[in-house]
Amino acid sequence: MTATTTPWRELAHHLADEMAADGVLQSPAWRDAVEATPRHMFVPRFYVQQQDGQWTETSADDDEWLAAVYRNEPLVTDLATTTNGNRVTVSSSTKPGLMVRMLEALDVRDEHRVLEIGTGTGYNVALLTHRLGDDRVFSVDIGAALVDAARSRLTELGLTPTLAATHGAEGFPAHAPFDRIIATCSLPAVPWAWAEQMREGGLVLVDVKPSTHAGNLALLTRHPDRLEGRFLPRWAGFMAMRDADLAPEVVSVVEDVNTGNRSSTRREPTPWSSLVPWFLVQARMPGEVAFGYRGATGQGPEWAVFSTPDGSWSAVRVQPDENGEREVRQGGPMPLWDAFEATHETWDNLGQPNWDRLGLTVTPDGRHAVWLDEPDGEVSWSLLPR
Repeated sequence: MTATTTPWRELAHHLADEMAADGVLQSPAWRDAVEATPRHMFVPRFYVQQQDGQWTETSADDDEWLAAVYRNEPLVTDLATTTNGNRVTVSSSTKPGLMVRMLEALDVRDEHRVLEIGTGTGYNVALLTHRLGDDRVFSVDIGAALVDAARSRLTELGLTPTLAATHGAEGFPAHAPFDRIIATCSLPAVPWAWAEQMREGGLVLVDVKPSTHAGNLALLTRHPDRLEGRFLPRWAGFMAMRDADLAPEVVSVVEDVNTGNRSSTRREPTPWSSLVPWFLVQARMPGEVAFGYRGATGQGPEWAVFSTPDGSWSAVRVQPDENGEREVRQGGPMPLWDAFEATHETWDNLGQPNWDRLGLTVTPDGRHAVWLDEPDGEVSWSLLPR
């Protein structure tokens, strides 16, 4: 099956129907963009990781390729090899439903100038360009090869938005000011440079994640002295922004879990099973939290292990005992798991608020204040600076 023998427009139409039925695709303008944009042009191949960790490639030579490209699913589109020989994801084509949900949330108007952080395959740039025109869409990515490939694909479709290979945290000052900024990668903090390149009243939509899975999409309005807004109700996740055009190295975690203080817990060993308290505890963490597994049993890994750059670590036994308890071991300057337990208890006492009750205020000094219900309310958490 190839793009020349299969009616891709029919597949794009069905994709739009699916997103509309899910309540994600709402406006006629974005529906037109989805139906007019050939996603297969931007995903000539994708990769699937097998259970043994190896990656297999699917391309236009494979019968299932075209149908897979028009499913409402994310696709890994580029891999790189780390210094220790591991192959890791460096680019993907985001789930179309998530991309459209973000574009709808941006509340784009015909006269708006939009900057995308994270060009990737170029598919989202194509949607934006179809909606706004070449001269109102700008996109940057740290990956020079990704930008070159995206530009070539867009040009083939007659689209010429402005692209550049540069660090996304710097924005695109040469073409500021912008009315909207949308980031298709996660960041531990929102760069103030973006605020400086926004018109007052403009919107920034960004995936704020100080650690793995610890955060969500935040829609922030540019005020004279701050960026401020709320987290979107539904959780979403993106790959972390890279600081260089290289494969990201896997952060190591503690090797020896046979030391430290011992206690027990009844909570799941993966704290992002409760996403909101896992995010809120980052205000107490001494840096980004790395995660991994150690040991093996007949039922899988033995320990879930967490560590921070200051040498703090916690290990939680994956399998509970007959009473539902899991052993916890902790060492270093700060007992990480204790902090999570305490934050989870606070969250419980607050009535387990979900993302729709949380907001974020970012100020020029780099501070990120997370608040409950209202910016000037009684409950808040300070994420940065650490």
